[in-house]
Amino acid sequence: MGAVTQTPRRITRQLLGKIPNFPGLYRHALNDNYYAIKKVAGKRKEHSLETTDRENKIPCDVPHLDTGWFETDWRCDYQFSTNRFADPAKMISDLKNDGFRVCLWQLPYFVPKNKLFPEIIEKGLAVHDAKGNLPEEDAVLDFSNPNTVNWSQEKIASLLKLGVSVIKVDFSEAAPLSGIYASGRTGFYEHNYYPLRYNKTVSDITKQTTGVSIIWARSTWAGSQRYPLHWGGDAESTDGGMAAELRGGLSLGLSGFTFWSHDVGGVVGKESADLSLRWLAFGMMTSHSRCHGQKPKEPWTYDAATINKFRSIVELKYRLMPYVYAQAKDSSERGLPMLRALFIEFPDDPGSWLVDDEYLYGSSILVAPLLHEGATGRNVYLPPGTWIDYQTSKNYSGGWHKIEAGNIPEIILVRDGTVLPRIALAQSTLQMDWGKIELAVFAKDSDIAAGQICLPADNQLHEISVTKSGSAWKIQNDPLSGKVSWSITAAQP
Repeated sequence: MGAVTQTPRRITRQLLGKIPNFPGLYRHALNDNYYAIKKVAGKRKEHSLETTDRENKIPCDVPHLDTGWFETDWRCDYQFSTNRFADPAKMISDLKNDGFRVCLWQLPYFVPKNKLFPEIIEKGLAVHDAKGNLPEEDAVLDFSNPNTVNWSQEKIASLLKLGVSVIKVDFSEAAPLSGIYASGRTGFYEHNYYPLRYNKTVSDITKQTTGVSIIWARSTWAGSQRYPLHWGGDAESTDGGMAAELRGGLSLGLSGFTFWSHDVGGVVGKESADLSLRWLAFGMMTSHSRCHGQKPKEPWTYDAATINKFRSIVELKYRLMPYVYAQAKDSSERGLPMLRALFIEFPDDPGSWLVDDEYLYGSSILVAPLLHEGATGRNVYLPPGTWIDYQTSKNYSGGWHKIEAGNIPEIILVRDGTVLPRIALAQSTLQMDWGKIELAVFAKDSDIAAGQICLPADNQLHEISVTKSGSAWKIQNDPLSGKVSWSITAAQP
């Protein structure tokens, strides 16, 4: 029998292929929501959550309005409450002028008291049973029905035209198993297919209306990787909840999904400041970052030291946005997850197959979150090669090491011979100056280092390399000559 040629990398490529829909820059930044919008954006001119982010100089791009932007909490009718939103279009416009893009929550279930319930029943837009009745109390939209798809997309489009940027595609796990669907099939077939149809419905109209395909979905099925992105649902606010999210993200990546997010800090329960910051460090080093949960969880509900540490962790990702964006582009084109199990890059290393609490963030950064209360360091397994600590510039060889974290409560290591593109800090990705890029060189023994760059203006991925001449590093064959002014720095041990 011949040699086995199917590596994990090839298998994930076969599962994923090239993602036809690549989400734009701001979606990779901080999505910020801790509670229903009741307190956030009423008839006042200020928007307290977003204003507090800016006052504390915590970078943020996407304020999310969860279940309370309707007149009645959780009762989705696709309309802003008139009692709490004097002028939604102006609110959204004002937020956009300050670098924010609004995300709205909705769901496909309609209780009998919902004013849309009679229309849904009359038009036959819901799943029914063999007798033509509802299989459950709620009316559950039937996305196998083209009329339902059109009706839903019309509702969503009206919000996108108002200025909303992203729709949260929540729930869809409860597609009735006993239902008869417009496709002619029962819930035995349609139950798992339901989230795929739901994801596609919202993703398609978002792209048609805004030009960008992006959703924020909880449920998924095979094929939903074409409609990014998905997050891990309501985690428990414990160390175990954090570890479970990491393993879930790694598993989703191995199932063919390039992008993934989760609720930083967990949803249920008040986490300690220590857990909040450790979890935030993990969340910022994923493709898309989302702070969400039942209040009080905001950083300013802790002390000044926590706010300062919270800010520095978020700033890490915003400074690394050129790396994040280039890796997102590269991963989507090559059919690879951004949150990458070690054995995808190191399939011939037996040790890499046994690690489920570390990951590669793209191709060049290894992340080992601190998963226990009070931890300031941990044992870290490193695949073969030389790895350079992002925070201390210390060098490590492959194998097991006890490593202490720096100011960021997480172990972050960079592959030897890597160029990490970084950008000047801004409070929003809309305010970033992509005409000035720093190239941070991490190279111990080599006189050559390489990386990638992708400008949001043209979405073209470029390889970039530098060589050492004496004590200085110089860029070779500048792929963006005349478009970008480069500065080069080197990590010092």
